[in-house]
Amino acid sequence: MQRTLSVVLGLTLAMSLSTGCAKQRIRAEKAVADILISDEQEEQIGLQVKQELEQKEKIQYVQDPAIVEYVNRIATPILQQANSDRKGVKWKVNVINDPKTVNAFATPGGYLYVYTGLLLAADNEAEVAGVLAHEAGHVVGRHSARAMVNAYGLQAITQLALGKNPGMASQIAAALVGQGAMLAHGRSEETEADEYGAKYAAGANYDPRGLITFFQKLQKLQGNTPGVLKWLSTHPTNADRISHLEQVIAQKGYRGSEVGADRLAPIKAKLGGK
Repeated sequence: MQRTLSVVLGLTLAMSLSTGCAKQRIRAEKAVADILISDEQEEQIGLQVKQELEQKEKIQYVQDPAIVEYVNRIATPILQQANSDRKGVKWKVNVINDPKTVNAFATPGGYLYVYTGLLLAADNEAEVAGVLAHEAGHVVGRHSARAMVNAYGLQAITQLALGKNPGMASQIAAALVGQGAMLAHGRSEETEADEYGAKYAAGANYDPRGLITFFQKLQKLQGNTPGVLKWLSTHPTNADRISHLEQVIAQKGYRGSEVGADRLAPIKAKLGGK
């Protein structure tokens, strides 16, 4: 424990010296998160977020086993890819029954949530896979943990790590739900999640351009479909972001043959879509 505290003090100095340099700040936040926020603590926070969502937000999960199984079938090979970059995550996929909201998000501990509205908005399975892979990228990149360090400060997170503030996890969980069950990610985190997403989708043999086509679709729909703004509000996109993702796919040689429009169609029919 003494060694950990010595490292933390060193990182505190590094963070103080990195004022004004975003890359150094991000590296310092990730280093602190890696040391002070364990997988078990993230799991605890993610579980408490789930409980808050169920009790206070009154979210309802899809009960149809065919739909739940379908989403898990898409997610499984993607999460297997994610496990190669970050071991120790116990992934949990939840399907929220809300056809009017196009949204998906991830919380600490590997909890992934996808709304039925997103399934209805997607044209094919590759687009759903791209979104799930992107959200998994946020977990692998420890973006929520990094945001916690930035939002609550080193002292509070250190107390959480040492067990000196048992209420901190509940406080963080309540704050996450209050902000829409996630901390807003910055441009660098979204870019990193995009890159992970393309990698994991292609690794699962899905067309890695699925996330791109989904972004393009939402951009066209947002003026006419208010529910679309839910995902775009936390994942703002523009031509530069799409161009970067296209470049990454080309440079890395990511390929996948699965599109799966035929498999998504009966699921959308079950949900009342066209």
